[in-house]
Amino acid sequence: MFSYNLTPKGFVSLPIAVCCLQIGHGTYSNVYKARDRDTGKIVALKKVRFDTSEPESIKFMAREITVLQKLDHLNIIKLEGIATSRMQYSLYLVFDYMLSDLTRIIARPDQRLTEPQVSLSLVFRRGLSHCHERGILHRDIKGSNLLIDRDGTLKIADFGLANFFVPKPKRPLTTRVVTLWYRAPELLLGATDYGVGIDLWSVGCLLAEMFVGRPIMPGRTEVRKLNFVGFDSGPERTWAQISYPLNK
Repeated sequence: MFSYNLTPKGFVSLPIAVCCLQIGHGTYSNVYKARDRDTGKIVALKKVRFDTSEPESIKFMAREITVLQKLDHLNIIKLEGIATSRMQYSLYLVFDYMLSDLTRIIARPDQRLTEPQVSLSLVFRRGLSHCHERGILHRDIKGSNLLIDRDGTLKIADFGLANFFVPKPKRPLTTRVVTLWYRAPELLLGATDYGVGIDLWSVGCLLAEMFVGRPIMPGRTEVRKLNFVGFDSGPERTWAQISYPLNK
């Protein structure tokens, strides 16, 4: 397990540490469960790798930090500090440790569109609205990026693919964002000028997933996903098995 200390400014030099538990990973990062050696507080450390010979890795790292510093909302994960390592080209972003995520809650077979789930859907949309009001697209909304703490508070996390947007961008945006099952049609069709709609499409996919208990458009390829979107609207067997508890 990592040990670290934060200075009043939120920066600290991370000594040689032993990893106890890796709890997540991505293209440029790994996430670890850690303990503050002074206070005993459990936190999450996101180890962001960068290479001076790879400009993309540095760009993603800098942009994620900038985005997090511009957001301040109860339902968005807060960047508590930044830890540095003397031993390697890595930064450690320090966050509160979250107990669960929306994917795990959706997976519970005995719960379909319960009152707490409806409340969670309203909550994460408030957090997302805060992002959009500040000109930020998340670009990877999915259940595993909506974390839940011990008190049941939901927080939007993982801003590694986030970016700033303007109505008429001077530079094209990449289409290689958003996990495939939650990717909007315009991204699948190659659009490079897009806005909040891509996040809202992901939200719609999640709301439907909360209703049926599983992803509604689990295409393994972009072509298959386009088939879901344009023709199928999800597998027919999925809709055939739906009951409507709110009408009972």
